Order: sequence, then C-alpha cells, then structure tokens
Amino acid sequence: MSNESLANLMTETRRFAPPAEVAADANITAAAYETAAADRLGFWAEQARRLSWATPPSETLDWSNPPFAKWFADGRLNVSYNCVDRHVEAGNGDRVAIHFEGEPGDSRSLTYAELQREVSRAAHALTELGVRTGDRVAIYMPMIPETVIAMLACARIGAPHSVVFGAFSADALATRIEDADARVVITADGGYRRGAPSALKPAVDEALTRPGAAHVRSVLVVRRTGQDIPWTEGRDMWWHELTERQPSEHTPEAFEAEHPLFILYTSGTTGKPKGILHTSGGYLTQVSFTHHAVFDLKPETDVFWCTADVGWVTGHSYIVYGPLSNGATEVLYEGTPNTPHNGRWWEIVQKYGVTLLYTAPTAIRTCMKWGDDIPAKFNLSSLRVLGSVGEPINPEAWIWYRKHIGGDRTPVVDTWWQTETGGIMISPLPGVTEAKPGAAQVPLPGISATVVDDNGAEVPNGSGGYLTLTEPWPSMLRTIWGDDQRFLDTYWSRFAGKYFAGDGAKKDADGDIWLLGRVDDVMLVSGHNISTTEVESALVSHPKIAEAAVVGATDPQTTQSICAFVILRGGAAEEEGLVDELRAHVAKELGPIAKPKRILPVDELPKTRSGKIMRRLLRDVAENRQLGDVTTLTDSTVMDLIQAKLPTAAGED
Repeated sequence: MSNESLANLMTETRRFAPPAEVAADANITAAAYETAAADRLGFWAEQARRLSWATPPSETLDWSNPPFAKWFADGRLNVSYNCVDRHVEAGNGDRVAIHFEGEPGDSRSLTYAELQREVSRAAHALTELGVRTGDRVAIYMPMIPETVIAMLACARIGAPHSVVFGAFSADALATRIEDADARVVITADGGYRRGAPSALKPAVDEALTRPGAAHVRSVLVVRRTGQDIPWTEGRDMWWHELTERQPSEHTPEAFEAEHPLFILYTSGTTGKPKGILHTSGGYLTQVSFTHHAVFDLKPETDVFWCTADVGWVTGHSYIVYGPLSNGATEVLYEGTPNTPHNGRWWEIVQKYGVTLLYTAPTAIRTCMKWGDDIPAKFNLSSLRVLGSVGEPINPEAWIWYRKHIGGDRTPVVDTWWQTETGGIMISPLPGVTEAKPGAAQVPLPGISATVVDDNGAEVPNGSGGYLTLTEPWPSMLRTIWGDDQRFLDTYWSRFAGKYFAGDGAKKDADGDIWLLGRVDDVMLVSGHNISTTEVESALVSHPKIAEAAVVGATDPQTTQSICAFVILRGGAAEEEGLVDELRAHVAKELGPIAKPKRILPVDELPKTRSGKIMRRLLRDVAENRQLGDVTTLTDSTVMDLIQAKLPTAAGED
C-alpha cells in the first residue's frame, strides 16, 4: 500500500469523541499539552510533586552525560511508602487495595492497612535473611497477593527485585539469577492454571543446580497449592512461617531517586536476555502520572483491572507501582480467561464492579472468536474506560472491544510503550482525544516522539518510518544491567541523539501515529516493505476471521513471502475456496503485493501466558526449521497441531 493510500484510509477512519460525562470531569484536559510544550521539565517537576518525598528534589533532569539520564537526582523517597503507607496516613487504610480472585474461585481482599502490615512483615523477613540495600532478589511467582507484597518489601528496603515470569523454564530462571547476582529467591509451591495446580518450586530447585545460580543462599516459598515439593533444609523456608513471626510495623528508609528499583529481563534479537534497569523517583513519577491520566482514575470510586502478568513490565507499572501509588482499588486474577468457562473475565468484571480495564489485543481477539454472546451474559455496565497494551490493535478488535465490552459508550485508550520506556508514552486521553480505532495517536504531555526516515529526518504526515523518542523521559531505562555498551549499541546507535524504539510507525494526514509492530516484523516482499500488522488487520477485517498472525518466510524469488495463520470465527467452516477468498480479500484491502502466498487455518495460535503471539515459532514452521524454545507458551502442543496441518496450506499466485 502506498503512503498516499494509507493516509487516505486513515483519514476516513471512523472517529469517536470523548463521552461528555468523561470530558466534563477528566483528570487531564487539553491544556496539559500546551503546558508541557511550553516547559517540559517544569511539567515533569510538577508531576513529581504527586509523590511524597523525604527530600524534595531541586533538580529535575541531569542530561550532562547522554544517554545516561538522572531524574530528580538530589531527591530522596521510598517507593513502598508511596504505594502503601501514605494512603494509610491519609485516612484511607480501610480502602481495598487488592481484590484477589484465584482461579479455583477462592478470593480475598486486602485493604491498604492490611497491605502495610504484610509488606512490613515481609521487609523484616528479608532483612532476617540477610538482604541489604542494593542486594538483588529474584521473584518467581504466580499471580497472587504475595507477589505484590514481595515486590513492595524489596522496594521498602532498597533491594532491587528481578521478577521472572512464572512460566519461564529453569534455564531461563538460572540465567536471570546469575546475571543479576541474586542471593535470595522468592517463589511458591505452585499456582493454578487451567483448572489444575502448576508447580513452580521444582523449576527453582533445578535452576539452582546450575553453576551460575549456585550462590543463592535462601529460597522463600509461599504455600499456594499445597502440593508436595522438594525441600532443601537450611536453604528453603516457608513464607508464612518466616513472615508471621515478624513485627507488623516497619520504618521505610528514604533512598536517592536514582537508586535501582528493579531489573526486568527482555529478549534480545541475539545473545542473552537484556536486564533493563529502572530506578526509583523518575519511574514512579511517570507510572503514577500516566495511570492517573490515561485511565482517568478516580481512586475513591474506580476499580482498576490490568489483566497482565506481574512478570511483565505491564504488571510492574500498571498492577503494582502505578495503581498503588495512586491509592487505587484493583483486581488481581490468578488464572486464564476461559477457566472454568469462556466468560470468566466478564464474570469478574461483574463481581467487583470493574470500571477501568486494561488488556491485550490478542486477548480481545480471542474473546471475539468465542462469540459476542459470551460477554452479553454479564453486566458490564460498570466499565467506563477500556485500555489496550502489548501490540498494535487492529481497528476491528478496537470496535468490537468498545461495542461488546464497553457498551458502545466507553473511551478506548490504545497505549504504546515498552519494557525500556517504563511507562506509557503514546496514548489517547479519555476525556480529550477524538479516538481513531487502531491508532495510538499522539505522545502524552511531556513526551517527545516522532516518526523518522532512514536518515533520521522526521517524515511528513501520511508517511511511515521508524518510531523514535527525541527527548529523555522520567521512567526511561537507565542502562542494561552490567552492560553500558550494549545499552548504547541497542538503543542509541541507529539515529544520532534519538532513542530508537525498534518499532515501525506511520503518521496519518492529521499527524497521528499508527504503530506497525517491530521492524523485524516488517517483511520485504519483492522490494516492498509490508507490515505484518497491516496484513493481519486486513485478514481480521474479513467476516470469517477472528484472529490472524502473519510472518515473512524466506523466498528465493521475492526475498520473503507472506505466510498467514488464521483462526476462523465461530460458525465459519474451513471449506474449499476459503484460502483463495482470503487472499483476494487481502489483495483488495492492501494491494496485490500484500497477498499472502500461504494461508493456514488453525484452531489456536502459539501464545505466551501474557497473551503475546510467538511469531518466531510460526516463522520456524513456515521455513520448515526446527522449533525454537517453546517453554514460554501457554500450551506447547499448539505447535504440533500447526505443523501437522502445514502441508495442506499452500496457495500460489
């Protein structure tokens, strides 16, 4: 598709004005953009005052050694105090902080006063284990309140945590323990997943047999499932036995704003995972502000639910630190959206009166596949803002989300950000923005982002290129743990003076930004750059398709050929002529060059527990290679089913 035709298509997109009642009482108005543009650093200094500082900062940004930023460097604060204690001191100790919903149906609610006591006990417990300021603690846990408590306890004593996603393998866990040099691991016997206990402790035991992780001195184990687990005397101890004997009061210490808060590992294109380092004051400032602004949070009345796993950055920023710093009431759910039935999420929304929902496009498309009648069975009238995160959302999923989950009345905020950015960077504001389905739209106040060409020059409206950030921001990563040079090479070498996000993007006729996915998901077909996201959106716009994943496969004639894996909507049949029909549909939507060479209807797509589609595995299948690591998949047998069907999938021009 040419830039001109893309721009015309985007200009013709249906638009949704903010609901009058949201606009009238919005936390952030259009004036914020003007204020931030006139004095960007002054704007962020004002947002920092949302927090409680033991020593208020006098300096906002030190950019004397770019790209190594220091934000609010002479200020001192305690992140855990900001997320817990200050709300109790303000008289909100009886407000629910966390509504926990276990997959088996058990539930419990923790008030801020109860959370304060539990975090205090956990902080004392870590100190008893010899954890000191600056020591790293690895956390390998299911989605239970103790996971949040453990993170806040680490922050309370100044011990950076490294949360490892609970579905990662023992090898992946060992690598992260070794790289962070963690001496204490917090885990659980297991968690519940798809109706059954799923063990975690055995993976820890196996990880600690690796030479690089053998230095771990203590393993703290939460009893969640009650299943039998191996035990190493002198090293392993029960969380409840250690914490219950601790004092329920703990005095938090203030740390410098640049004190490390956490390391979170993200995959690199090559080599070992990258340990993204985030610090305290700037990170908390931005996640607190963005949670307040993007979701229009009213902590006295709202119930917020982010469906991500705490093991990902979305869980760090918008389950733990953003919502709790704002005194929010939130939902924490342990299990899957279809256990014990396909309406479990909507049942939870109804049960707790969720008002603000934040989830991933792939989850939305899965719910589309299950049918409109599922959410229709539940009362979702409490919802007032819907959010999307994790990958670009196609317009059809955006519309479905608003219509069938939001009652055709709620704003939808499609957010762009990364593990590296720490907090939301580009998003509509629910009380301000005239929303366009599928567009992230504009940088938030105080954020400078644009789309550039191969030479780093900003592209005109209607054109595409690379998404870059042109000014430092408070929640930016400070470096890659232990590897400053890799930090420079990975993020700052492509365009001089700009952070390169690794994502492709296009600007429409209004200058609004549409994300096209990772640049390594841009296919080169006969000399044309074609975004996998554009082809996926075209496929999903067909009435028979619920979800699609597209990859580029090596092709001797065209450099790459387009290979698509599609899930049919309920009621659609895999019949003769379907593949040709879909190929013709894509050609009509995007042009003949974007027509997939191969389309394969499948029952499921390979997804991680966080809901992301593992396109690299689909690329392995498309190129007939041995499959890469499948340990992070929710169900690894999906790949066997896909491989078994592949020979029937060819479609030729």
